[in-house]
Amino acid sequence: MSGAESTDVLIVGGGVAGASAATTLREGGHDGRIVLLTRELDAPYHRPPGSKEHLRGEASRDDALVVPEGWWAEHDVDLRLRTGVLSLDAAERTVKLQTKELLTFDRALLATGAMVRRLSVDGTGLMGVHYLRSLRNAEAIRADLDGLPDDARVVLVGGSYIGCEVAASLASHGHPVTVLMQESEPLQRTFGTEVGAWVRRRLEREGVVVRGDVEVEAFTPQDPEDPKGRVGGVALKDGTVVPGDVVVVGVGAQPDVMLAKRAGLELGETGGVRCDDRLRTSAAGIWAAGDCCEYDSVLHGGRVRIEHEDVAQQQAAFVARQWLGEDEPYATVPYFFSDLADWVSLESVSVGREFDRVQVEGSLEDDAFAVWLLQGDRPTGYASFNGAGDLDRGREVLRTGGPVPS
Repeated sequence: MSGAESTDVLIVGGGVAGASAATTLREGGHDGRIVLLTRELDAPYHRPPGSKEHLRGEASRDDALVVPEGWWAEHDVDLRLRTGVLSLDAAERTVKLQTKELLTFDRALLATGAMVRRLSVDGTGLMGVHYLRSLRNAEAIRADLDGLPDDARVVLVGGSYIGCEVAASLASHGHPVTVLMQESEPLQRTFGTEVGAWVRRRLEREGVVVRGDVEVEAFTPQDPEDPKGRVGGVALKDGTVVPGDVVVVGVGAQPDVMLAKRAGLELGETGGVRCDDRLRTSAAGIWAAGDCCEYDSVLHGGRVRIEHEDVAQQQAAFVARQWLGEDEPYATVPYFFSDLADWVSLESVSVGREFDRVQVEGSLEDDAFAVWLLQGDRPTGYASFNGAGDLDRGREVLRTGGPVPS
């Protein structure tokens, strides 16, 4: 296209997926041009520290970088921060940037990630109400708390990974913390009621108040005469108000597919970009990876979309290896990890969200155990709490379809 800049590889998205694709290509000997576009203000970094050590002030932003900041120039990768993409022409293999520049590509990876899911209730604009997606969000939460008395009350809305991790991080630094969630127990949807009850007891042992089976009605101001001032509490639909000077909302995320949708790419049942078993989208020359990617999984036996950092990293590296000459379905068993301060460390592998029973290895009372998640007799997940399980064994059982070791 006349007047358009060109590149061999275009990567849209500056998270770990985009970084993984670029680093894998260079490490694999690719010497063509690589352009990575991201709306982020910072070079690609790991997000998990945002709810853990970075939130607690124990690690800097540089500590979270995927590669040192100078890596990009040293390896001739054109990293463009604060650069949005207005449109994608899949047929012409062209993107138009916010600067109105045109860029043509031979191959592209969409690694646009996900956006936080926001609550549609009154009071979300009050000072002290936060969402956590980026390291800068974590810094804003920490700065907010630093400006308040040491006994400032914190309310977490959501009982999944983010809610539990933030609750543990802030409680470990002495803040009074309450967790509110629709489920009966934290992490219940991931590991079942029995394990969820163990997580609740572990949080409560450290002073965290956990309230399940509740629904948020609104955020209320400290001063009713100042409806745009600081938050003072969380009103529940049962009529009670939970006091809180700072509120952190962690109720999930939704895939960022705006660019793909405008380009006419096929979307999947979960709202992600529809991909085949090699992570190819419906448009030739375009792949997807990470939170936005819904793919045909040979391990899950259907379409899945998985939101976790390691999965994003593995998928993008897989795409890069395909470009380097490999040709096989994506068949990496998804791996997940989480830490609740230094109280709980968990790792898990999974080939499906559905399970109808849980089989415990060891004892929940020992605070170190492993669990199998099963759908009928078929294992769909395995988790190790506080180092008690054999994750490699679990991964192999899930990869081959069982059976669960006796």
